[in-house]
Amino acid sequence: MKLKLLLACCGAVLAMITSAPARAAGAYPDKPIQLVIPFPPGGATDVIGRMLGKVLADRLGQSVVIENRAGAGTIVGAGYVAKAAPDGYTLLVSSGTTFTVNPAIQPRLPYDPVRSFEPIGLVGRTGLILLANKDVPARTPREFVDLVKAAPDHYLYGSYGNGTTSHFAAELMLRATGLKMAHVPYKGSAPAMVDLMGGQIPFTVDTVAAALPQLRSGKIKAIALTTARRSRLLPDVPTFAEAGYAVDMDTWLVVAAPRGLPPAVKARLEKALADTIALPKVREDLIASGFEPAWGNGAAASALIDKELPLMRVIAQKANIHVD
Repeated sequence: MKLKLLLACCGAVLAMITSAPARAAGAYPDKPIQLVIPFPPGGATDVIGRMLGKVLADRLGQSVVIENRAGAGTIVGAGYVAKAAPDGYTLLVSSGTTFTVNPAIQPRLPYDPVRSFEPIGLVGRTGLILLANKDVPARTPREFVDLVKAAPDHYLYGSYGNGTTSHFAAELMLRATGLKMAHVPYKGSAPAMVDLMGGQIPFTVDTVAAALPQLRSGKIKAIALTTARRSRLLPDVPTFAEAGYAVDMDTWLVVAAPRGLPPAVKARLEKALADTIALPKVREDLIASGFEPAWGNGAAASALIDKELPLMRVIAQKANIHVD
């Protein structure tokens, strides 16, 4: 009798041990999730990241803690997430700067854009746009090209930083149009916009998200988008592609985790994010922040990175974009 009781107890203990991993995997998440935003508070990515964190918390049944780890063009935050445990409790929301621009110009990064991350999904996209101060006579892509060609070495453009997406988009535009313009890199979008509005510089390239408030107030004007199609946020603004120039570049936001997520955890996160982006209120908030909702699952986000990374490397090489 005692032997049977002992064997039964051992069997129960063994069952508990063997079933523990399954229960642990199925219990995800059982503690707060950290969502890292590699930008300072207050910008579009920060606003969107906080909104996503709040809704994801409701979907996952756990709090999502936002942590801003800004610095070095997203490298600080991205490097932190790349080194975190691949358990689904540390996530990153970032732009193409992290995944395709930095790798094109930075020889040594604390992460690999492909091997270090497990994309969960694409959240939204926003175009880049050539802007002009109100005194510039050009109003269309063709007028802009004619104006700059008529005065070689006279015009310059500002960007929100050397080696940023705005710098890359501008150089792609210049290659396609055959123009040459001096580049003035600023430390962020805000100072470049101030100088554009004040007439200190004639042109800048910035995101639609950053440009919308000033365009709506009439303080600056839009010349053309760098995307293949017009933006629903600025339906009256033409594209360079419409004018016959091979320009197609935007920027986007992806939620990613450290590479090596358990499949069940990745599936849970992917579904939660997909359901979040499908909500009308979330889509409205994305549009209000200057981004067009553009859900794509982890595979679609990985494909986008794989496609864009070599293109950014070509632009960097041809335009001699490098880290100072």
